[in-house]
Amino acid sequence: MRFRMNWSSVNFDWNHTRTFLVTAEEGTLSAAAKALGLTQPTLSRQVSALEAALGITLFERVGQRLVLTDSGMELLEHARLMRDAALQFSLSATGQSQQIEGSVIVSAGELDATFRLPKIIAKLRREEPGIDIEVIVTNAASDLKRREADIAIRNFRPKQNDLIAKKLGDEVGWLYGTKGYLAQLPQITHFSELSDIQIIGFDRSNTVLDMLNQQGWQLSKQNFKLITSFQLLQLELCKEGMGLIFFPEHLGDKDPRLIRAFEHMGPVIRLPIWLVCHQELRTSLRVRRVFDFIADEFSRL
Repeated sequence: MRFRMNWSSVNFDWNHTRTFLVTAEEGTLSAAAKALGLTQPTLSRQVSALEAALGITLFERVGQRLVLTDSGMELLEHARLMRDAALQFSLSATGQSQQIEGSVIVSAGELDATFRLPKIIAKLRREEPGIDIEVIVTNAASDLKRREADIAIRNFRPKQNDLIAKKLGDEVGWLYGTKGYLAQLPQITHFSELSDIQIIGFDRSNTVLDMLNQQGWQLSKQNFKLITSFQLLQLELCKEGMGLIFFPEHLGDKDPRLIRAFEHMGPVIRLPIWLVCHQELRTSLRVRRVFDFIADEFSRL
């Protein structure tokens, strides 16, 4: 039996839903008006009209920003689905639905670029040969707002409100060393018992030193005689018995030459993994495709 839509139940203007969505994602009326090419009074009237048609309040004003109410939060994902469906409808109407072409720049740290991205990119290229991929390998945060990259894999959530971020999970990190190096170290029940130990550091700042000492270690810069920000060199130096390194669990446990140090004490660090993109995620089908593809593949790793 064919389903018949009860169109009389749709008692709001679909265009106003777009206004609601952009306002929610931009956070202010002025930014949303600019994104839509409308005047601020026009946009404000459209939001008010949608609220009146639905009989609910969608936003509350907090300072200069608009914050979604509980009702607004419930409708936000539905509005996003409507936007995505409208984009697919438009692309199909112009014969572009299967023609995703162009370049996308992805920024990733050395370890993700070396150990995770190759299989993901190879699979993506097989499925989307029209998309060209450029990978920027850096442990620094590429500036997405300046378009240094379209998509970035990071270990922190961006603070900029105009960046779109999706958490992919958490990464557990241990200190790893070789069997020979660890055999030289005493059996301990607390990190404060360690003094004659070498950890291969990232730089000459006190960031790692302070983090470990806050956990009960008693270390100084004398425990960081080798310094390099290049993590693949850190790995090779560790395998030569030069000291311990911070390394993700999913990589360290697979390497037969590495052993978790002080496993009974637990992991030393846990970092979030975020996939971050600029505003073009909303308008570029190829950027959306790569973003969603990376997110899906990370969930399978």
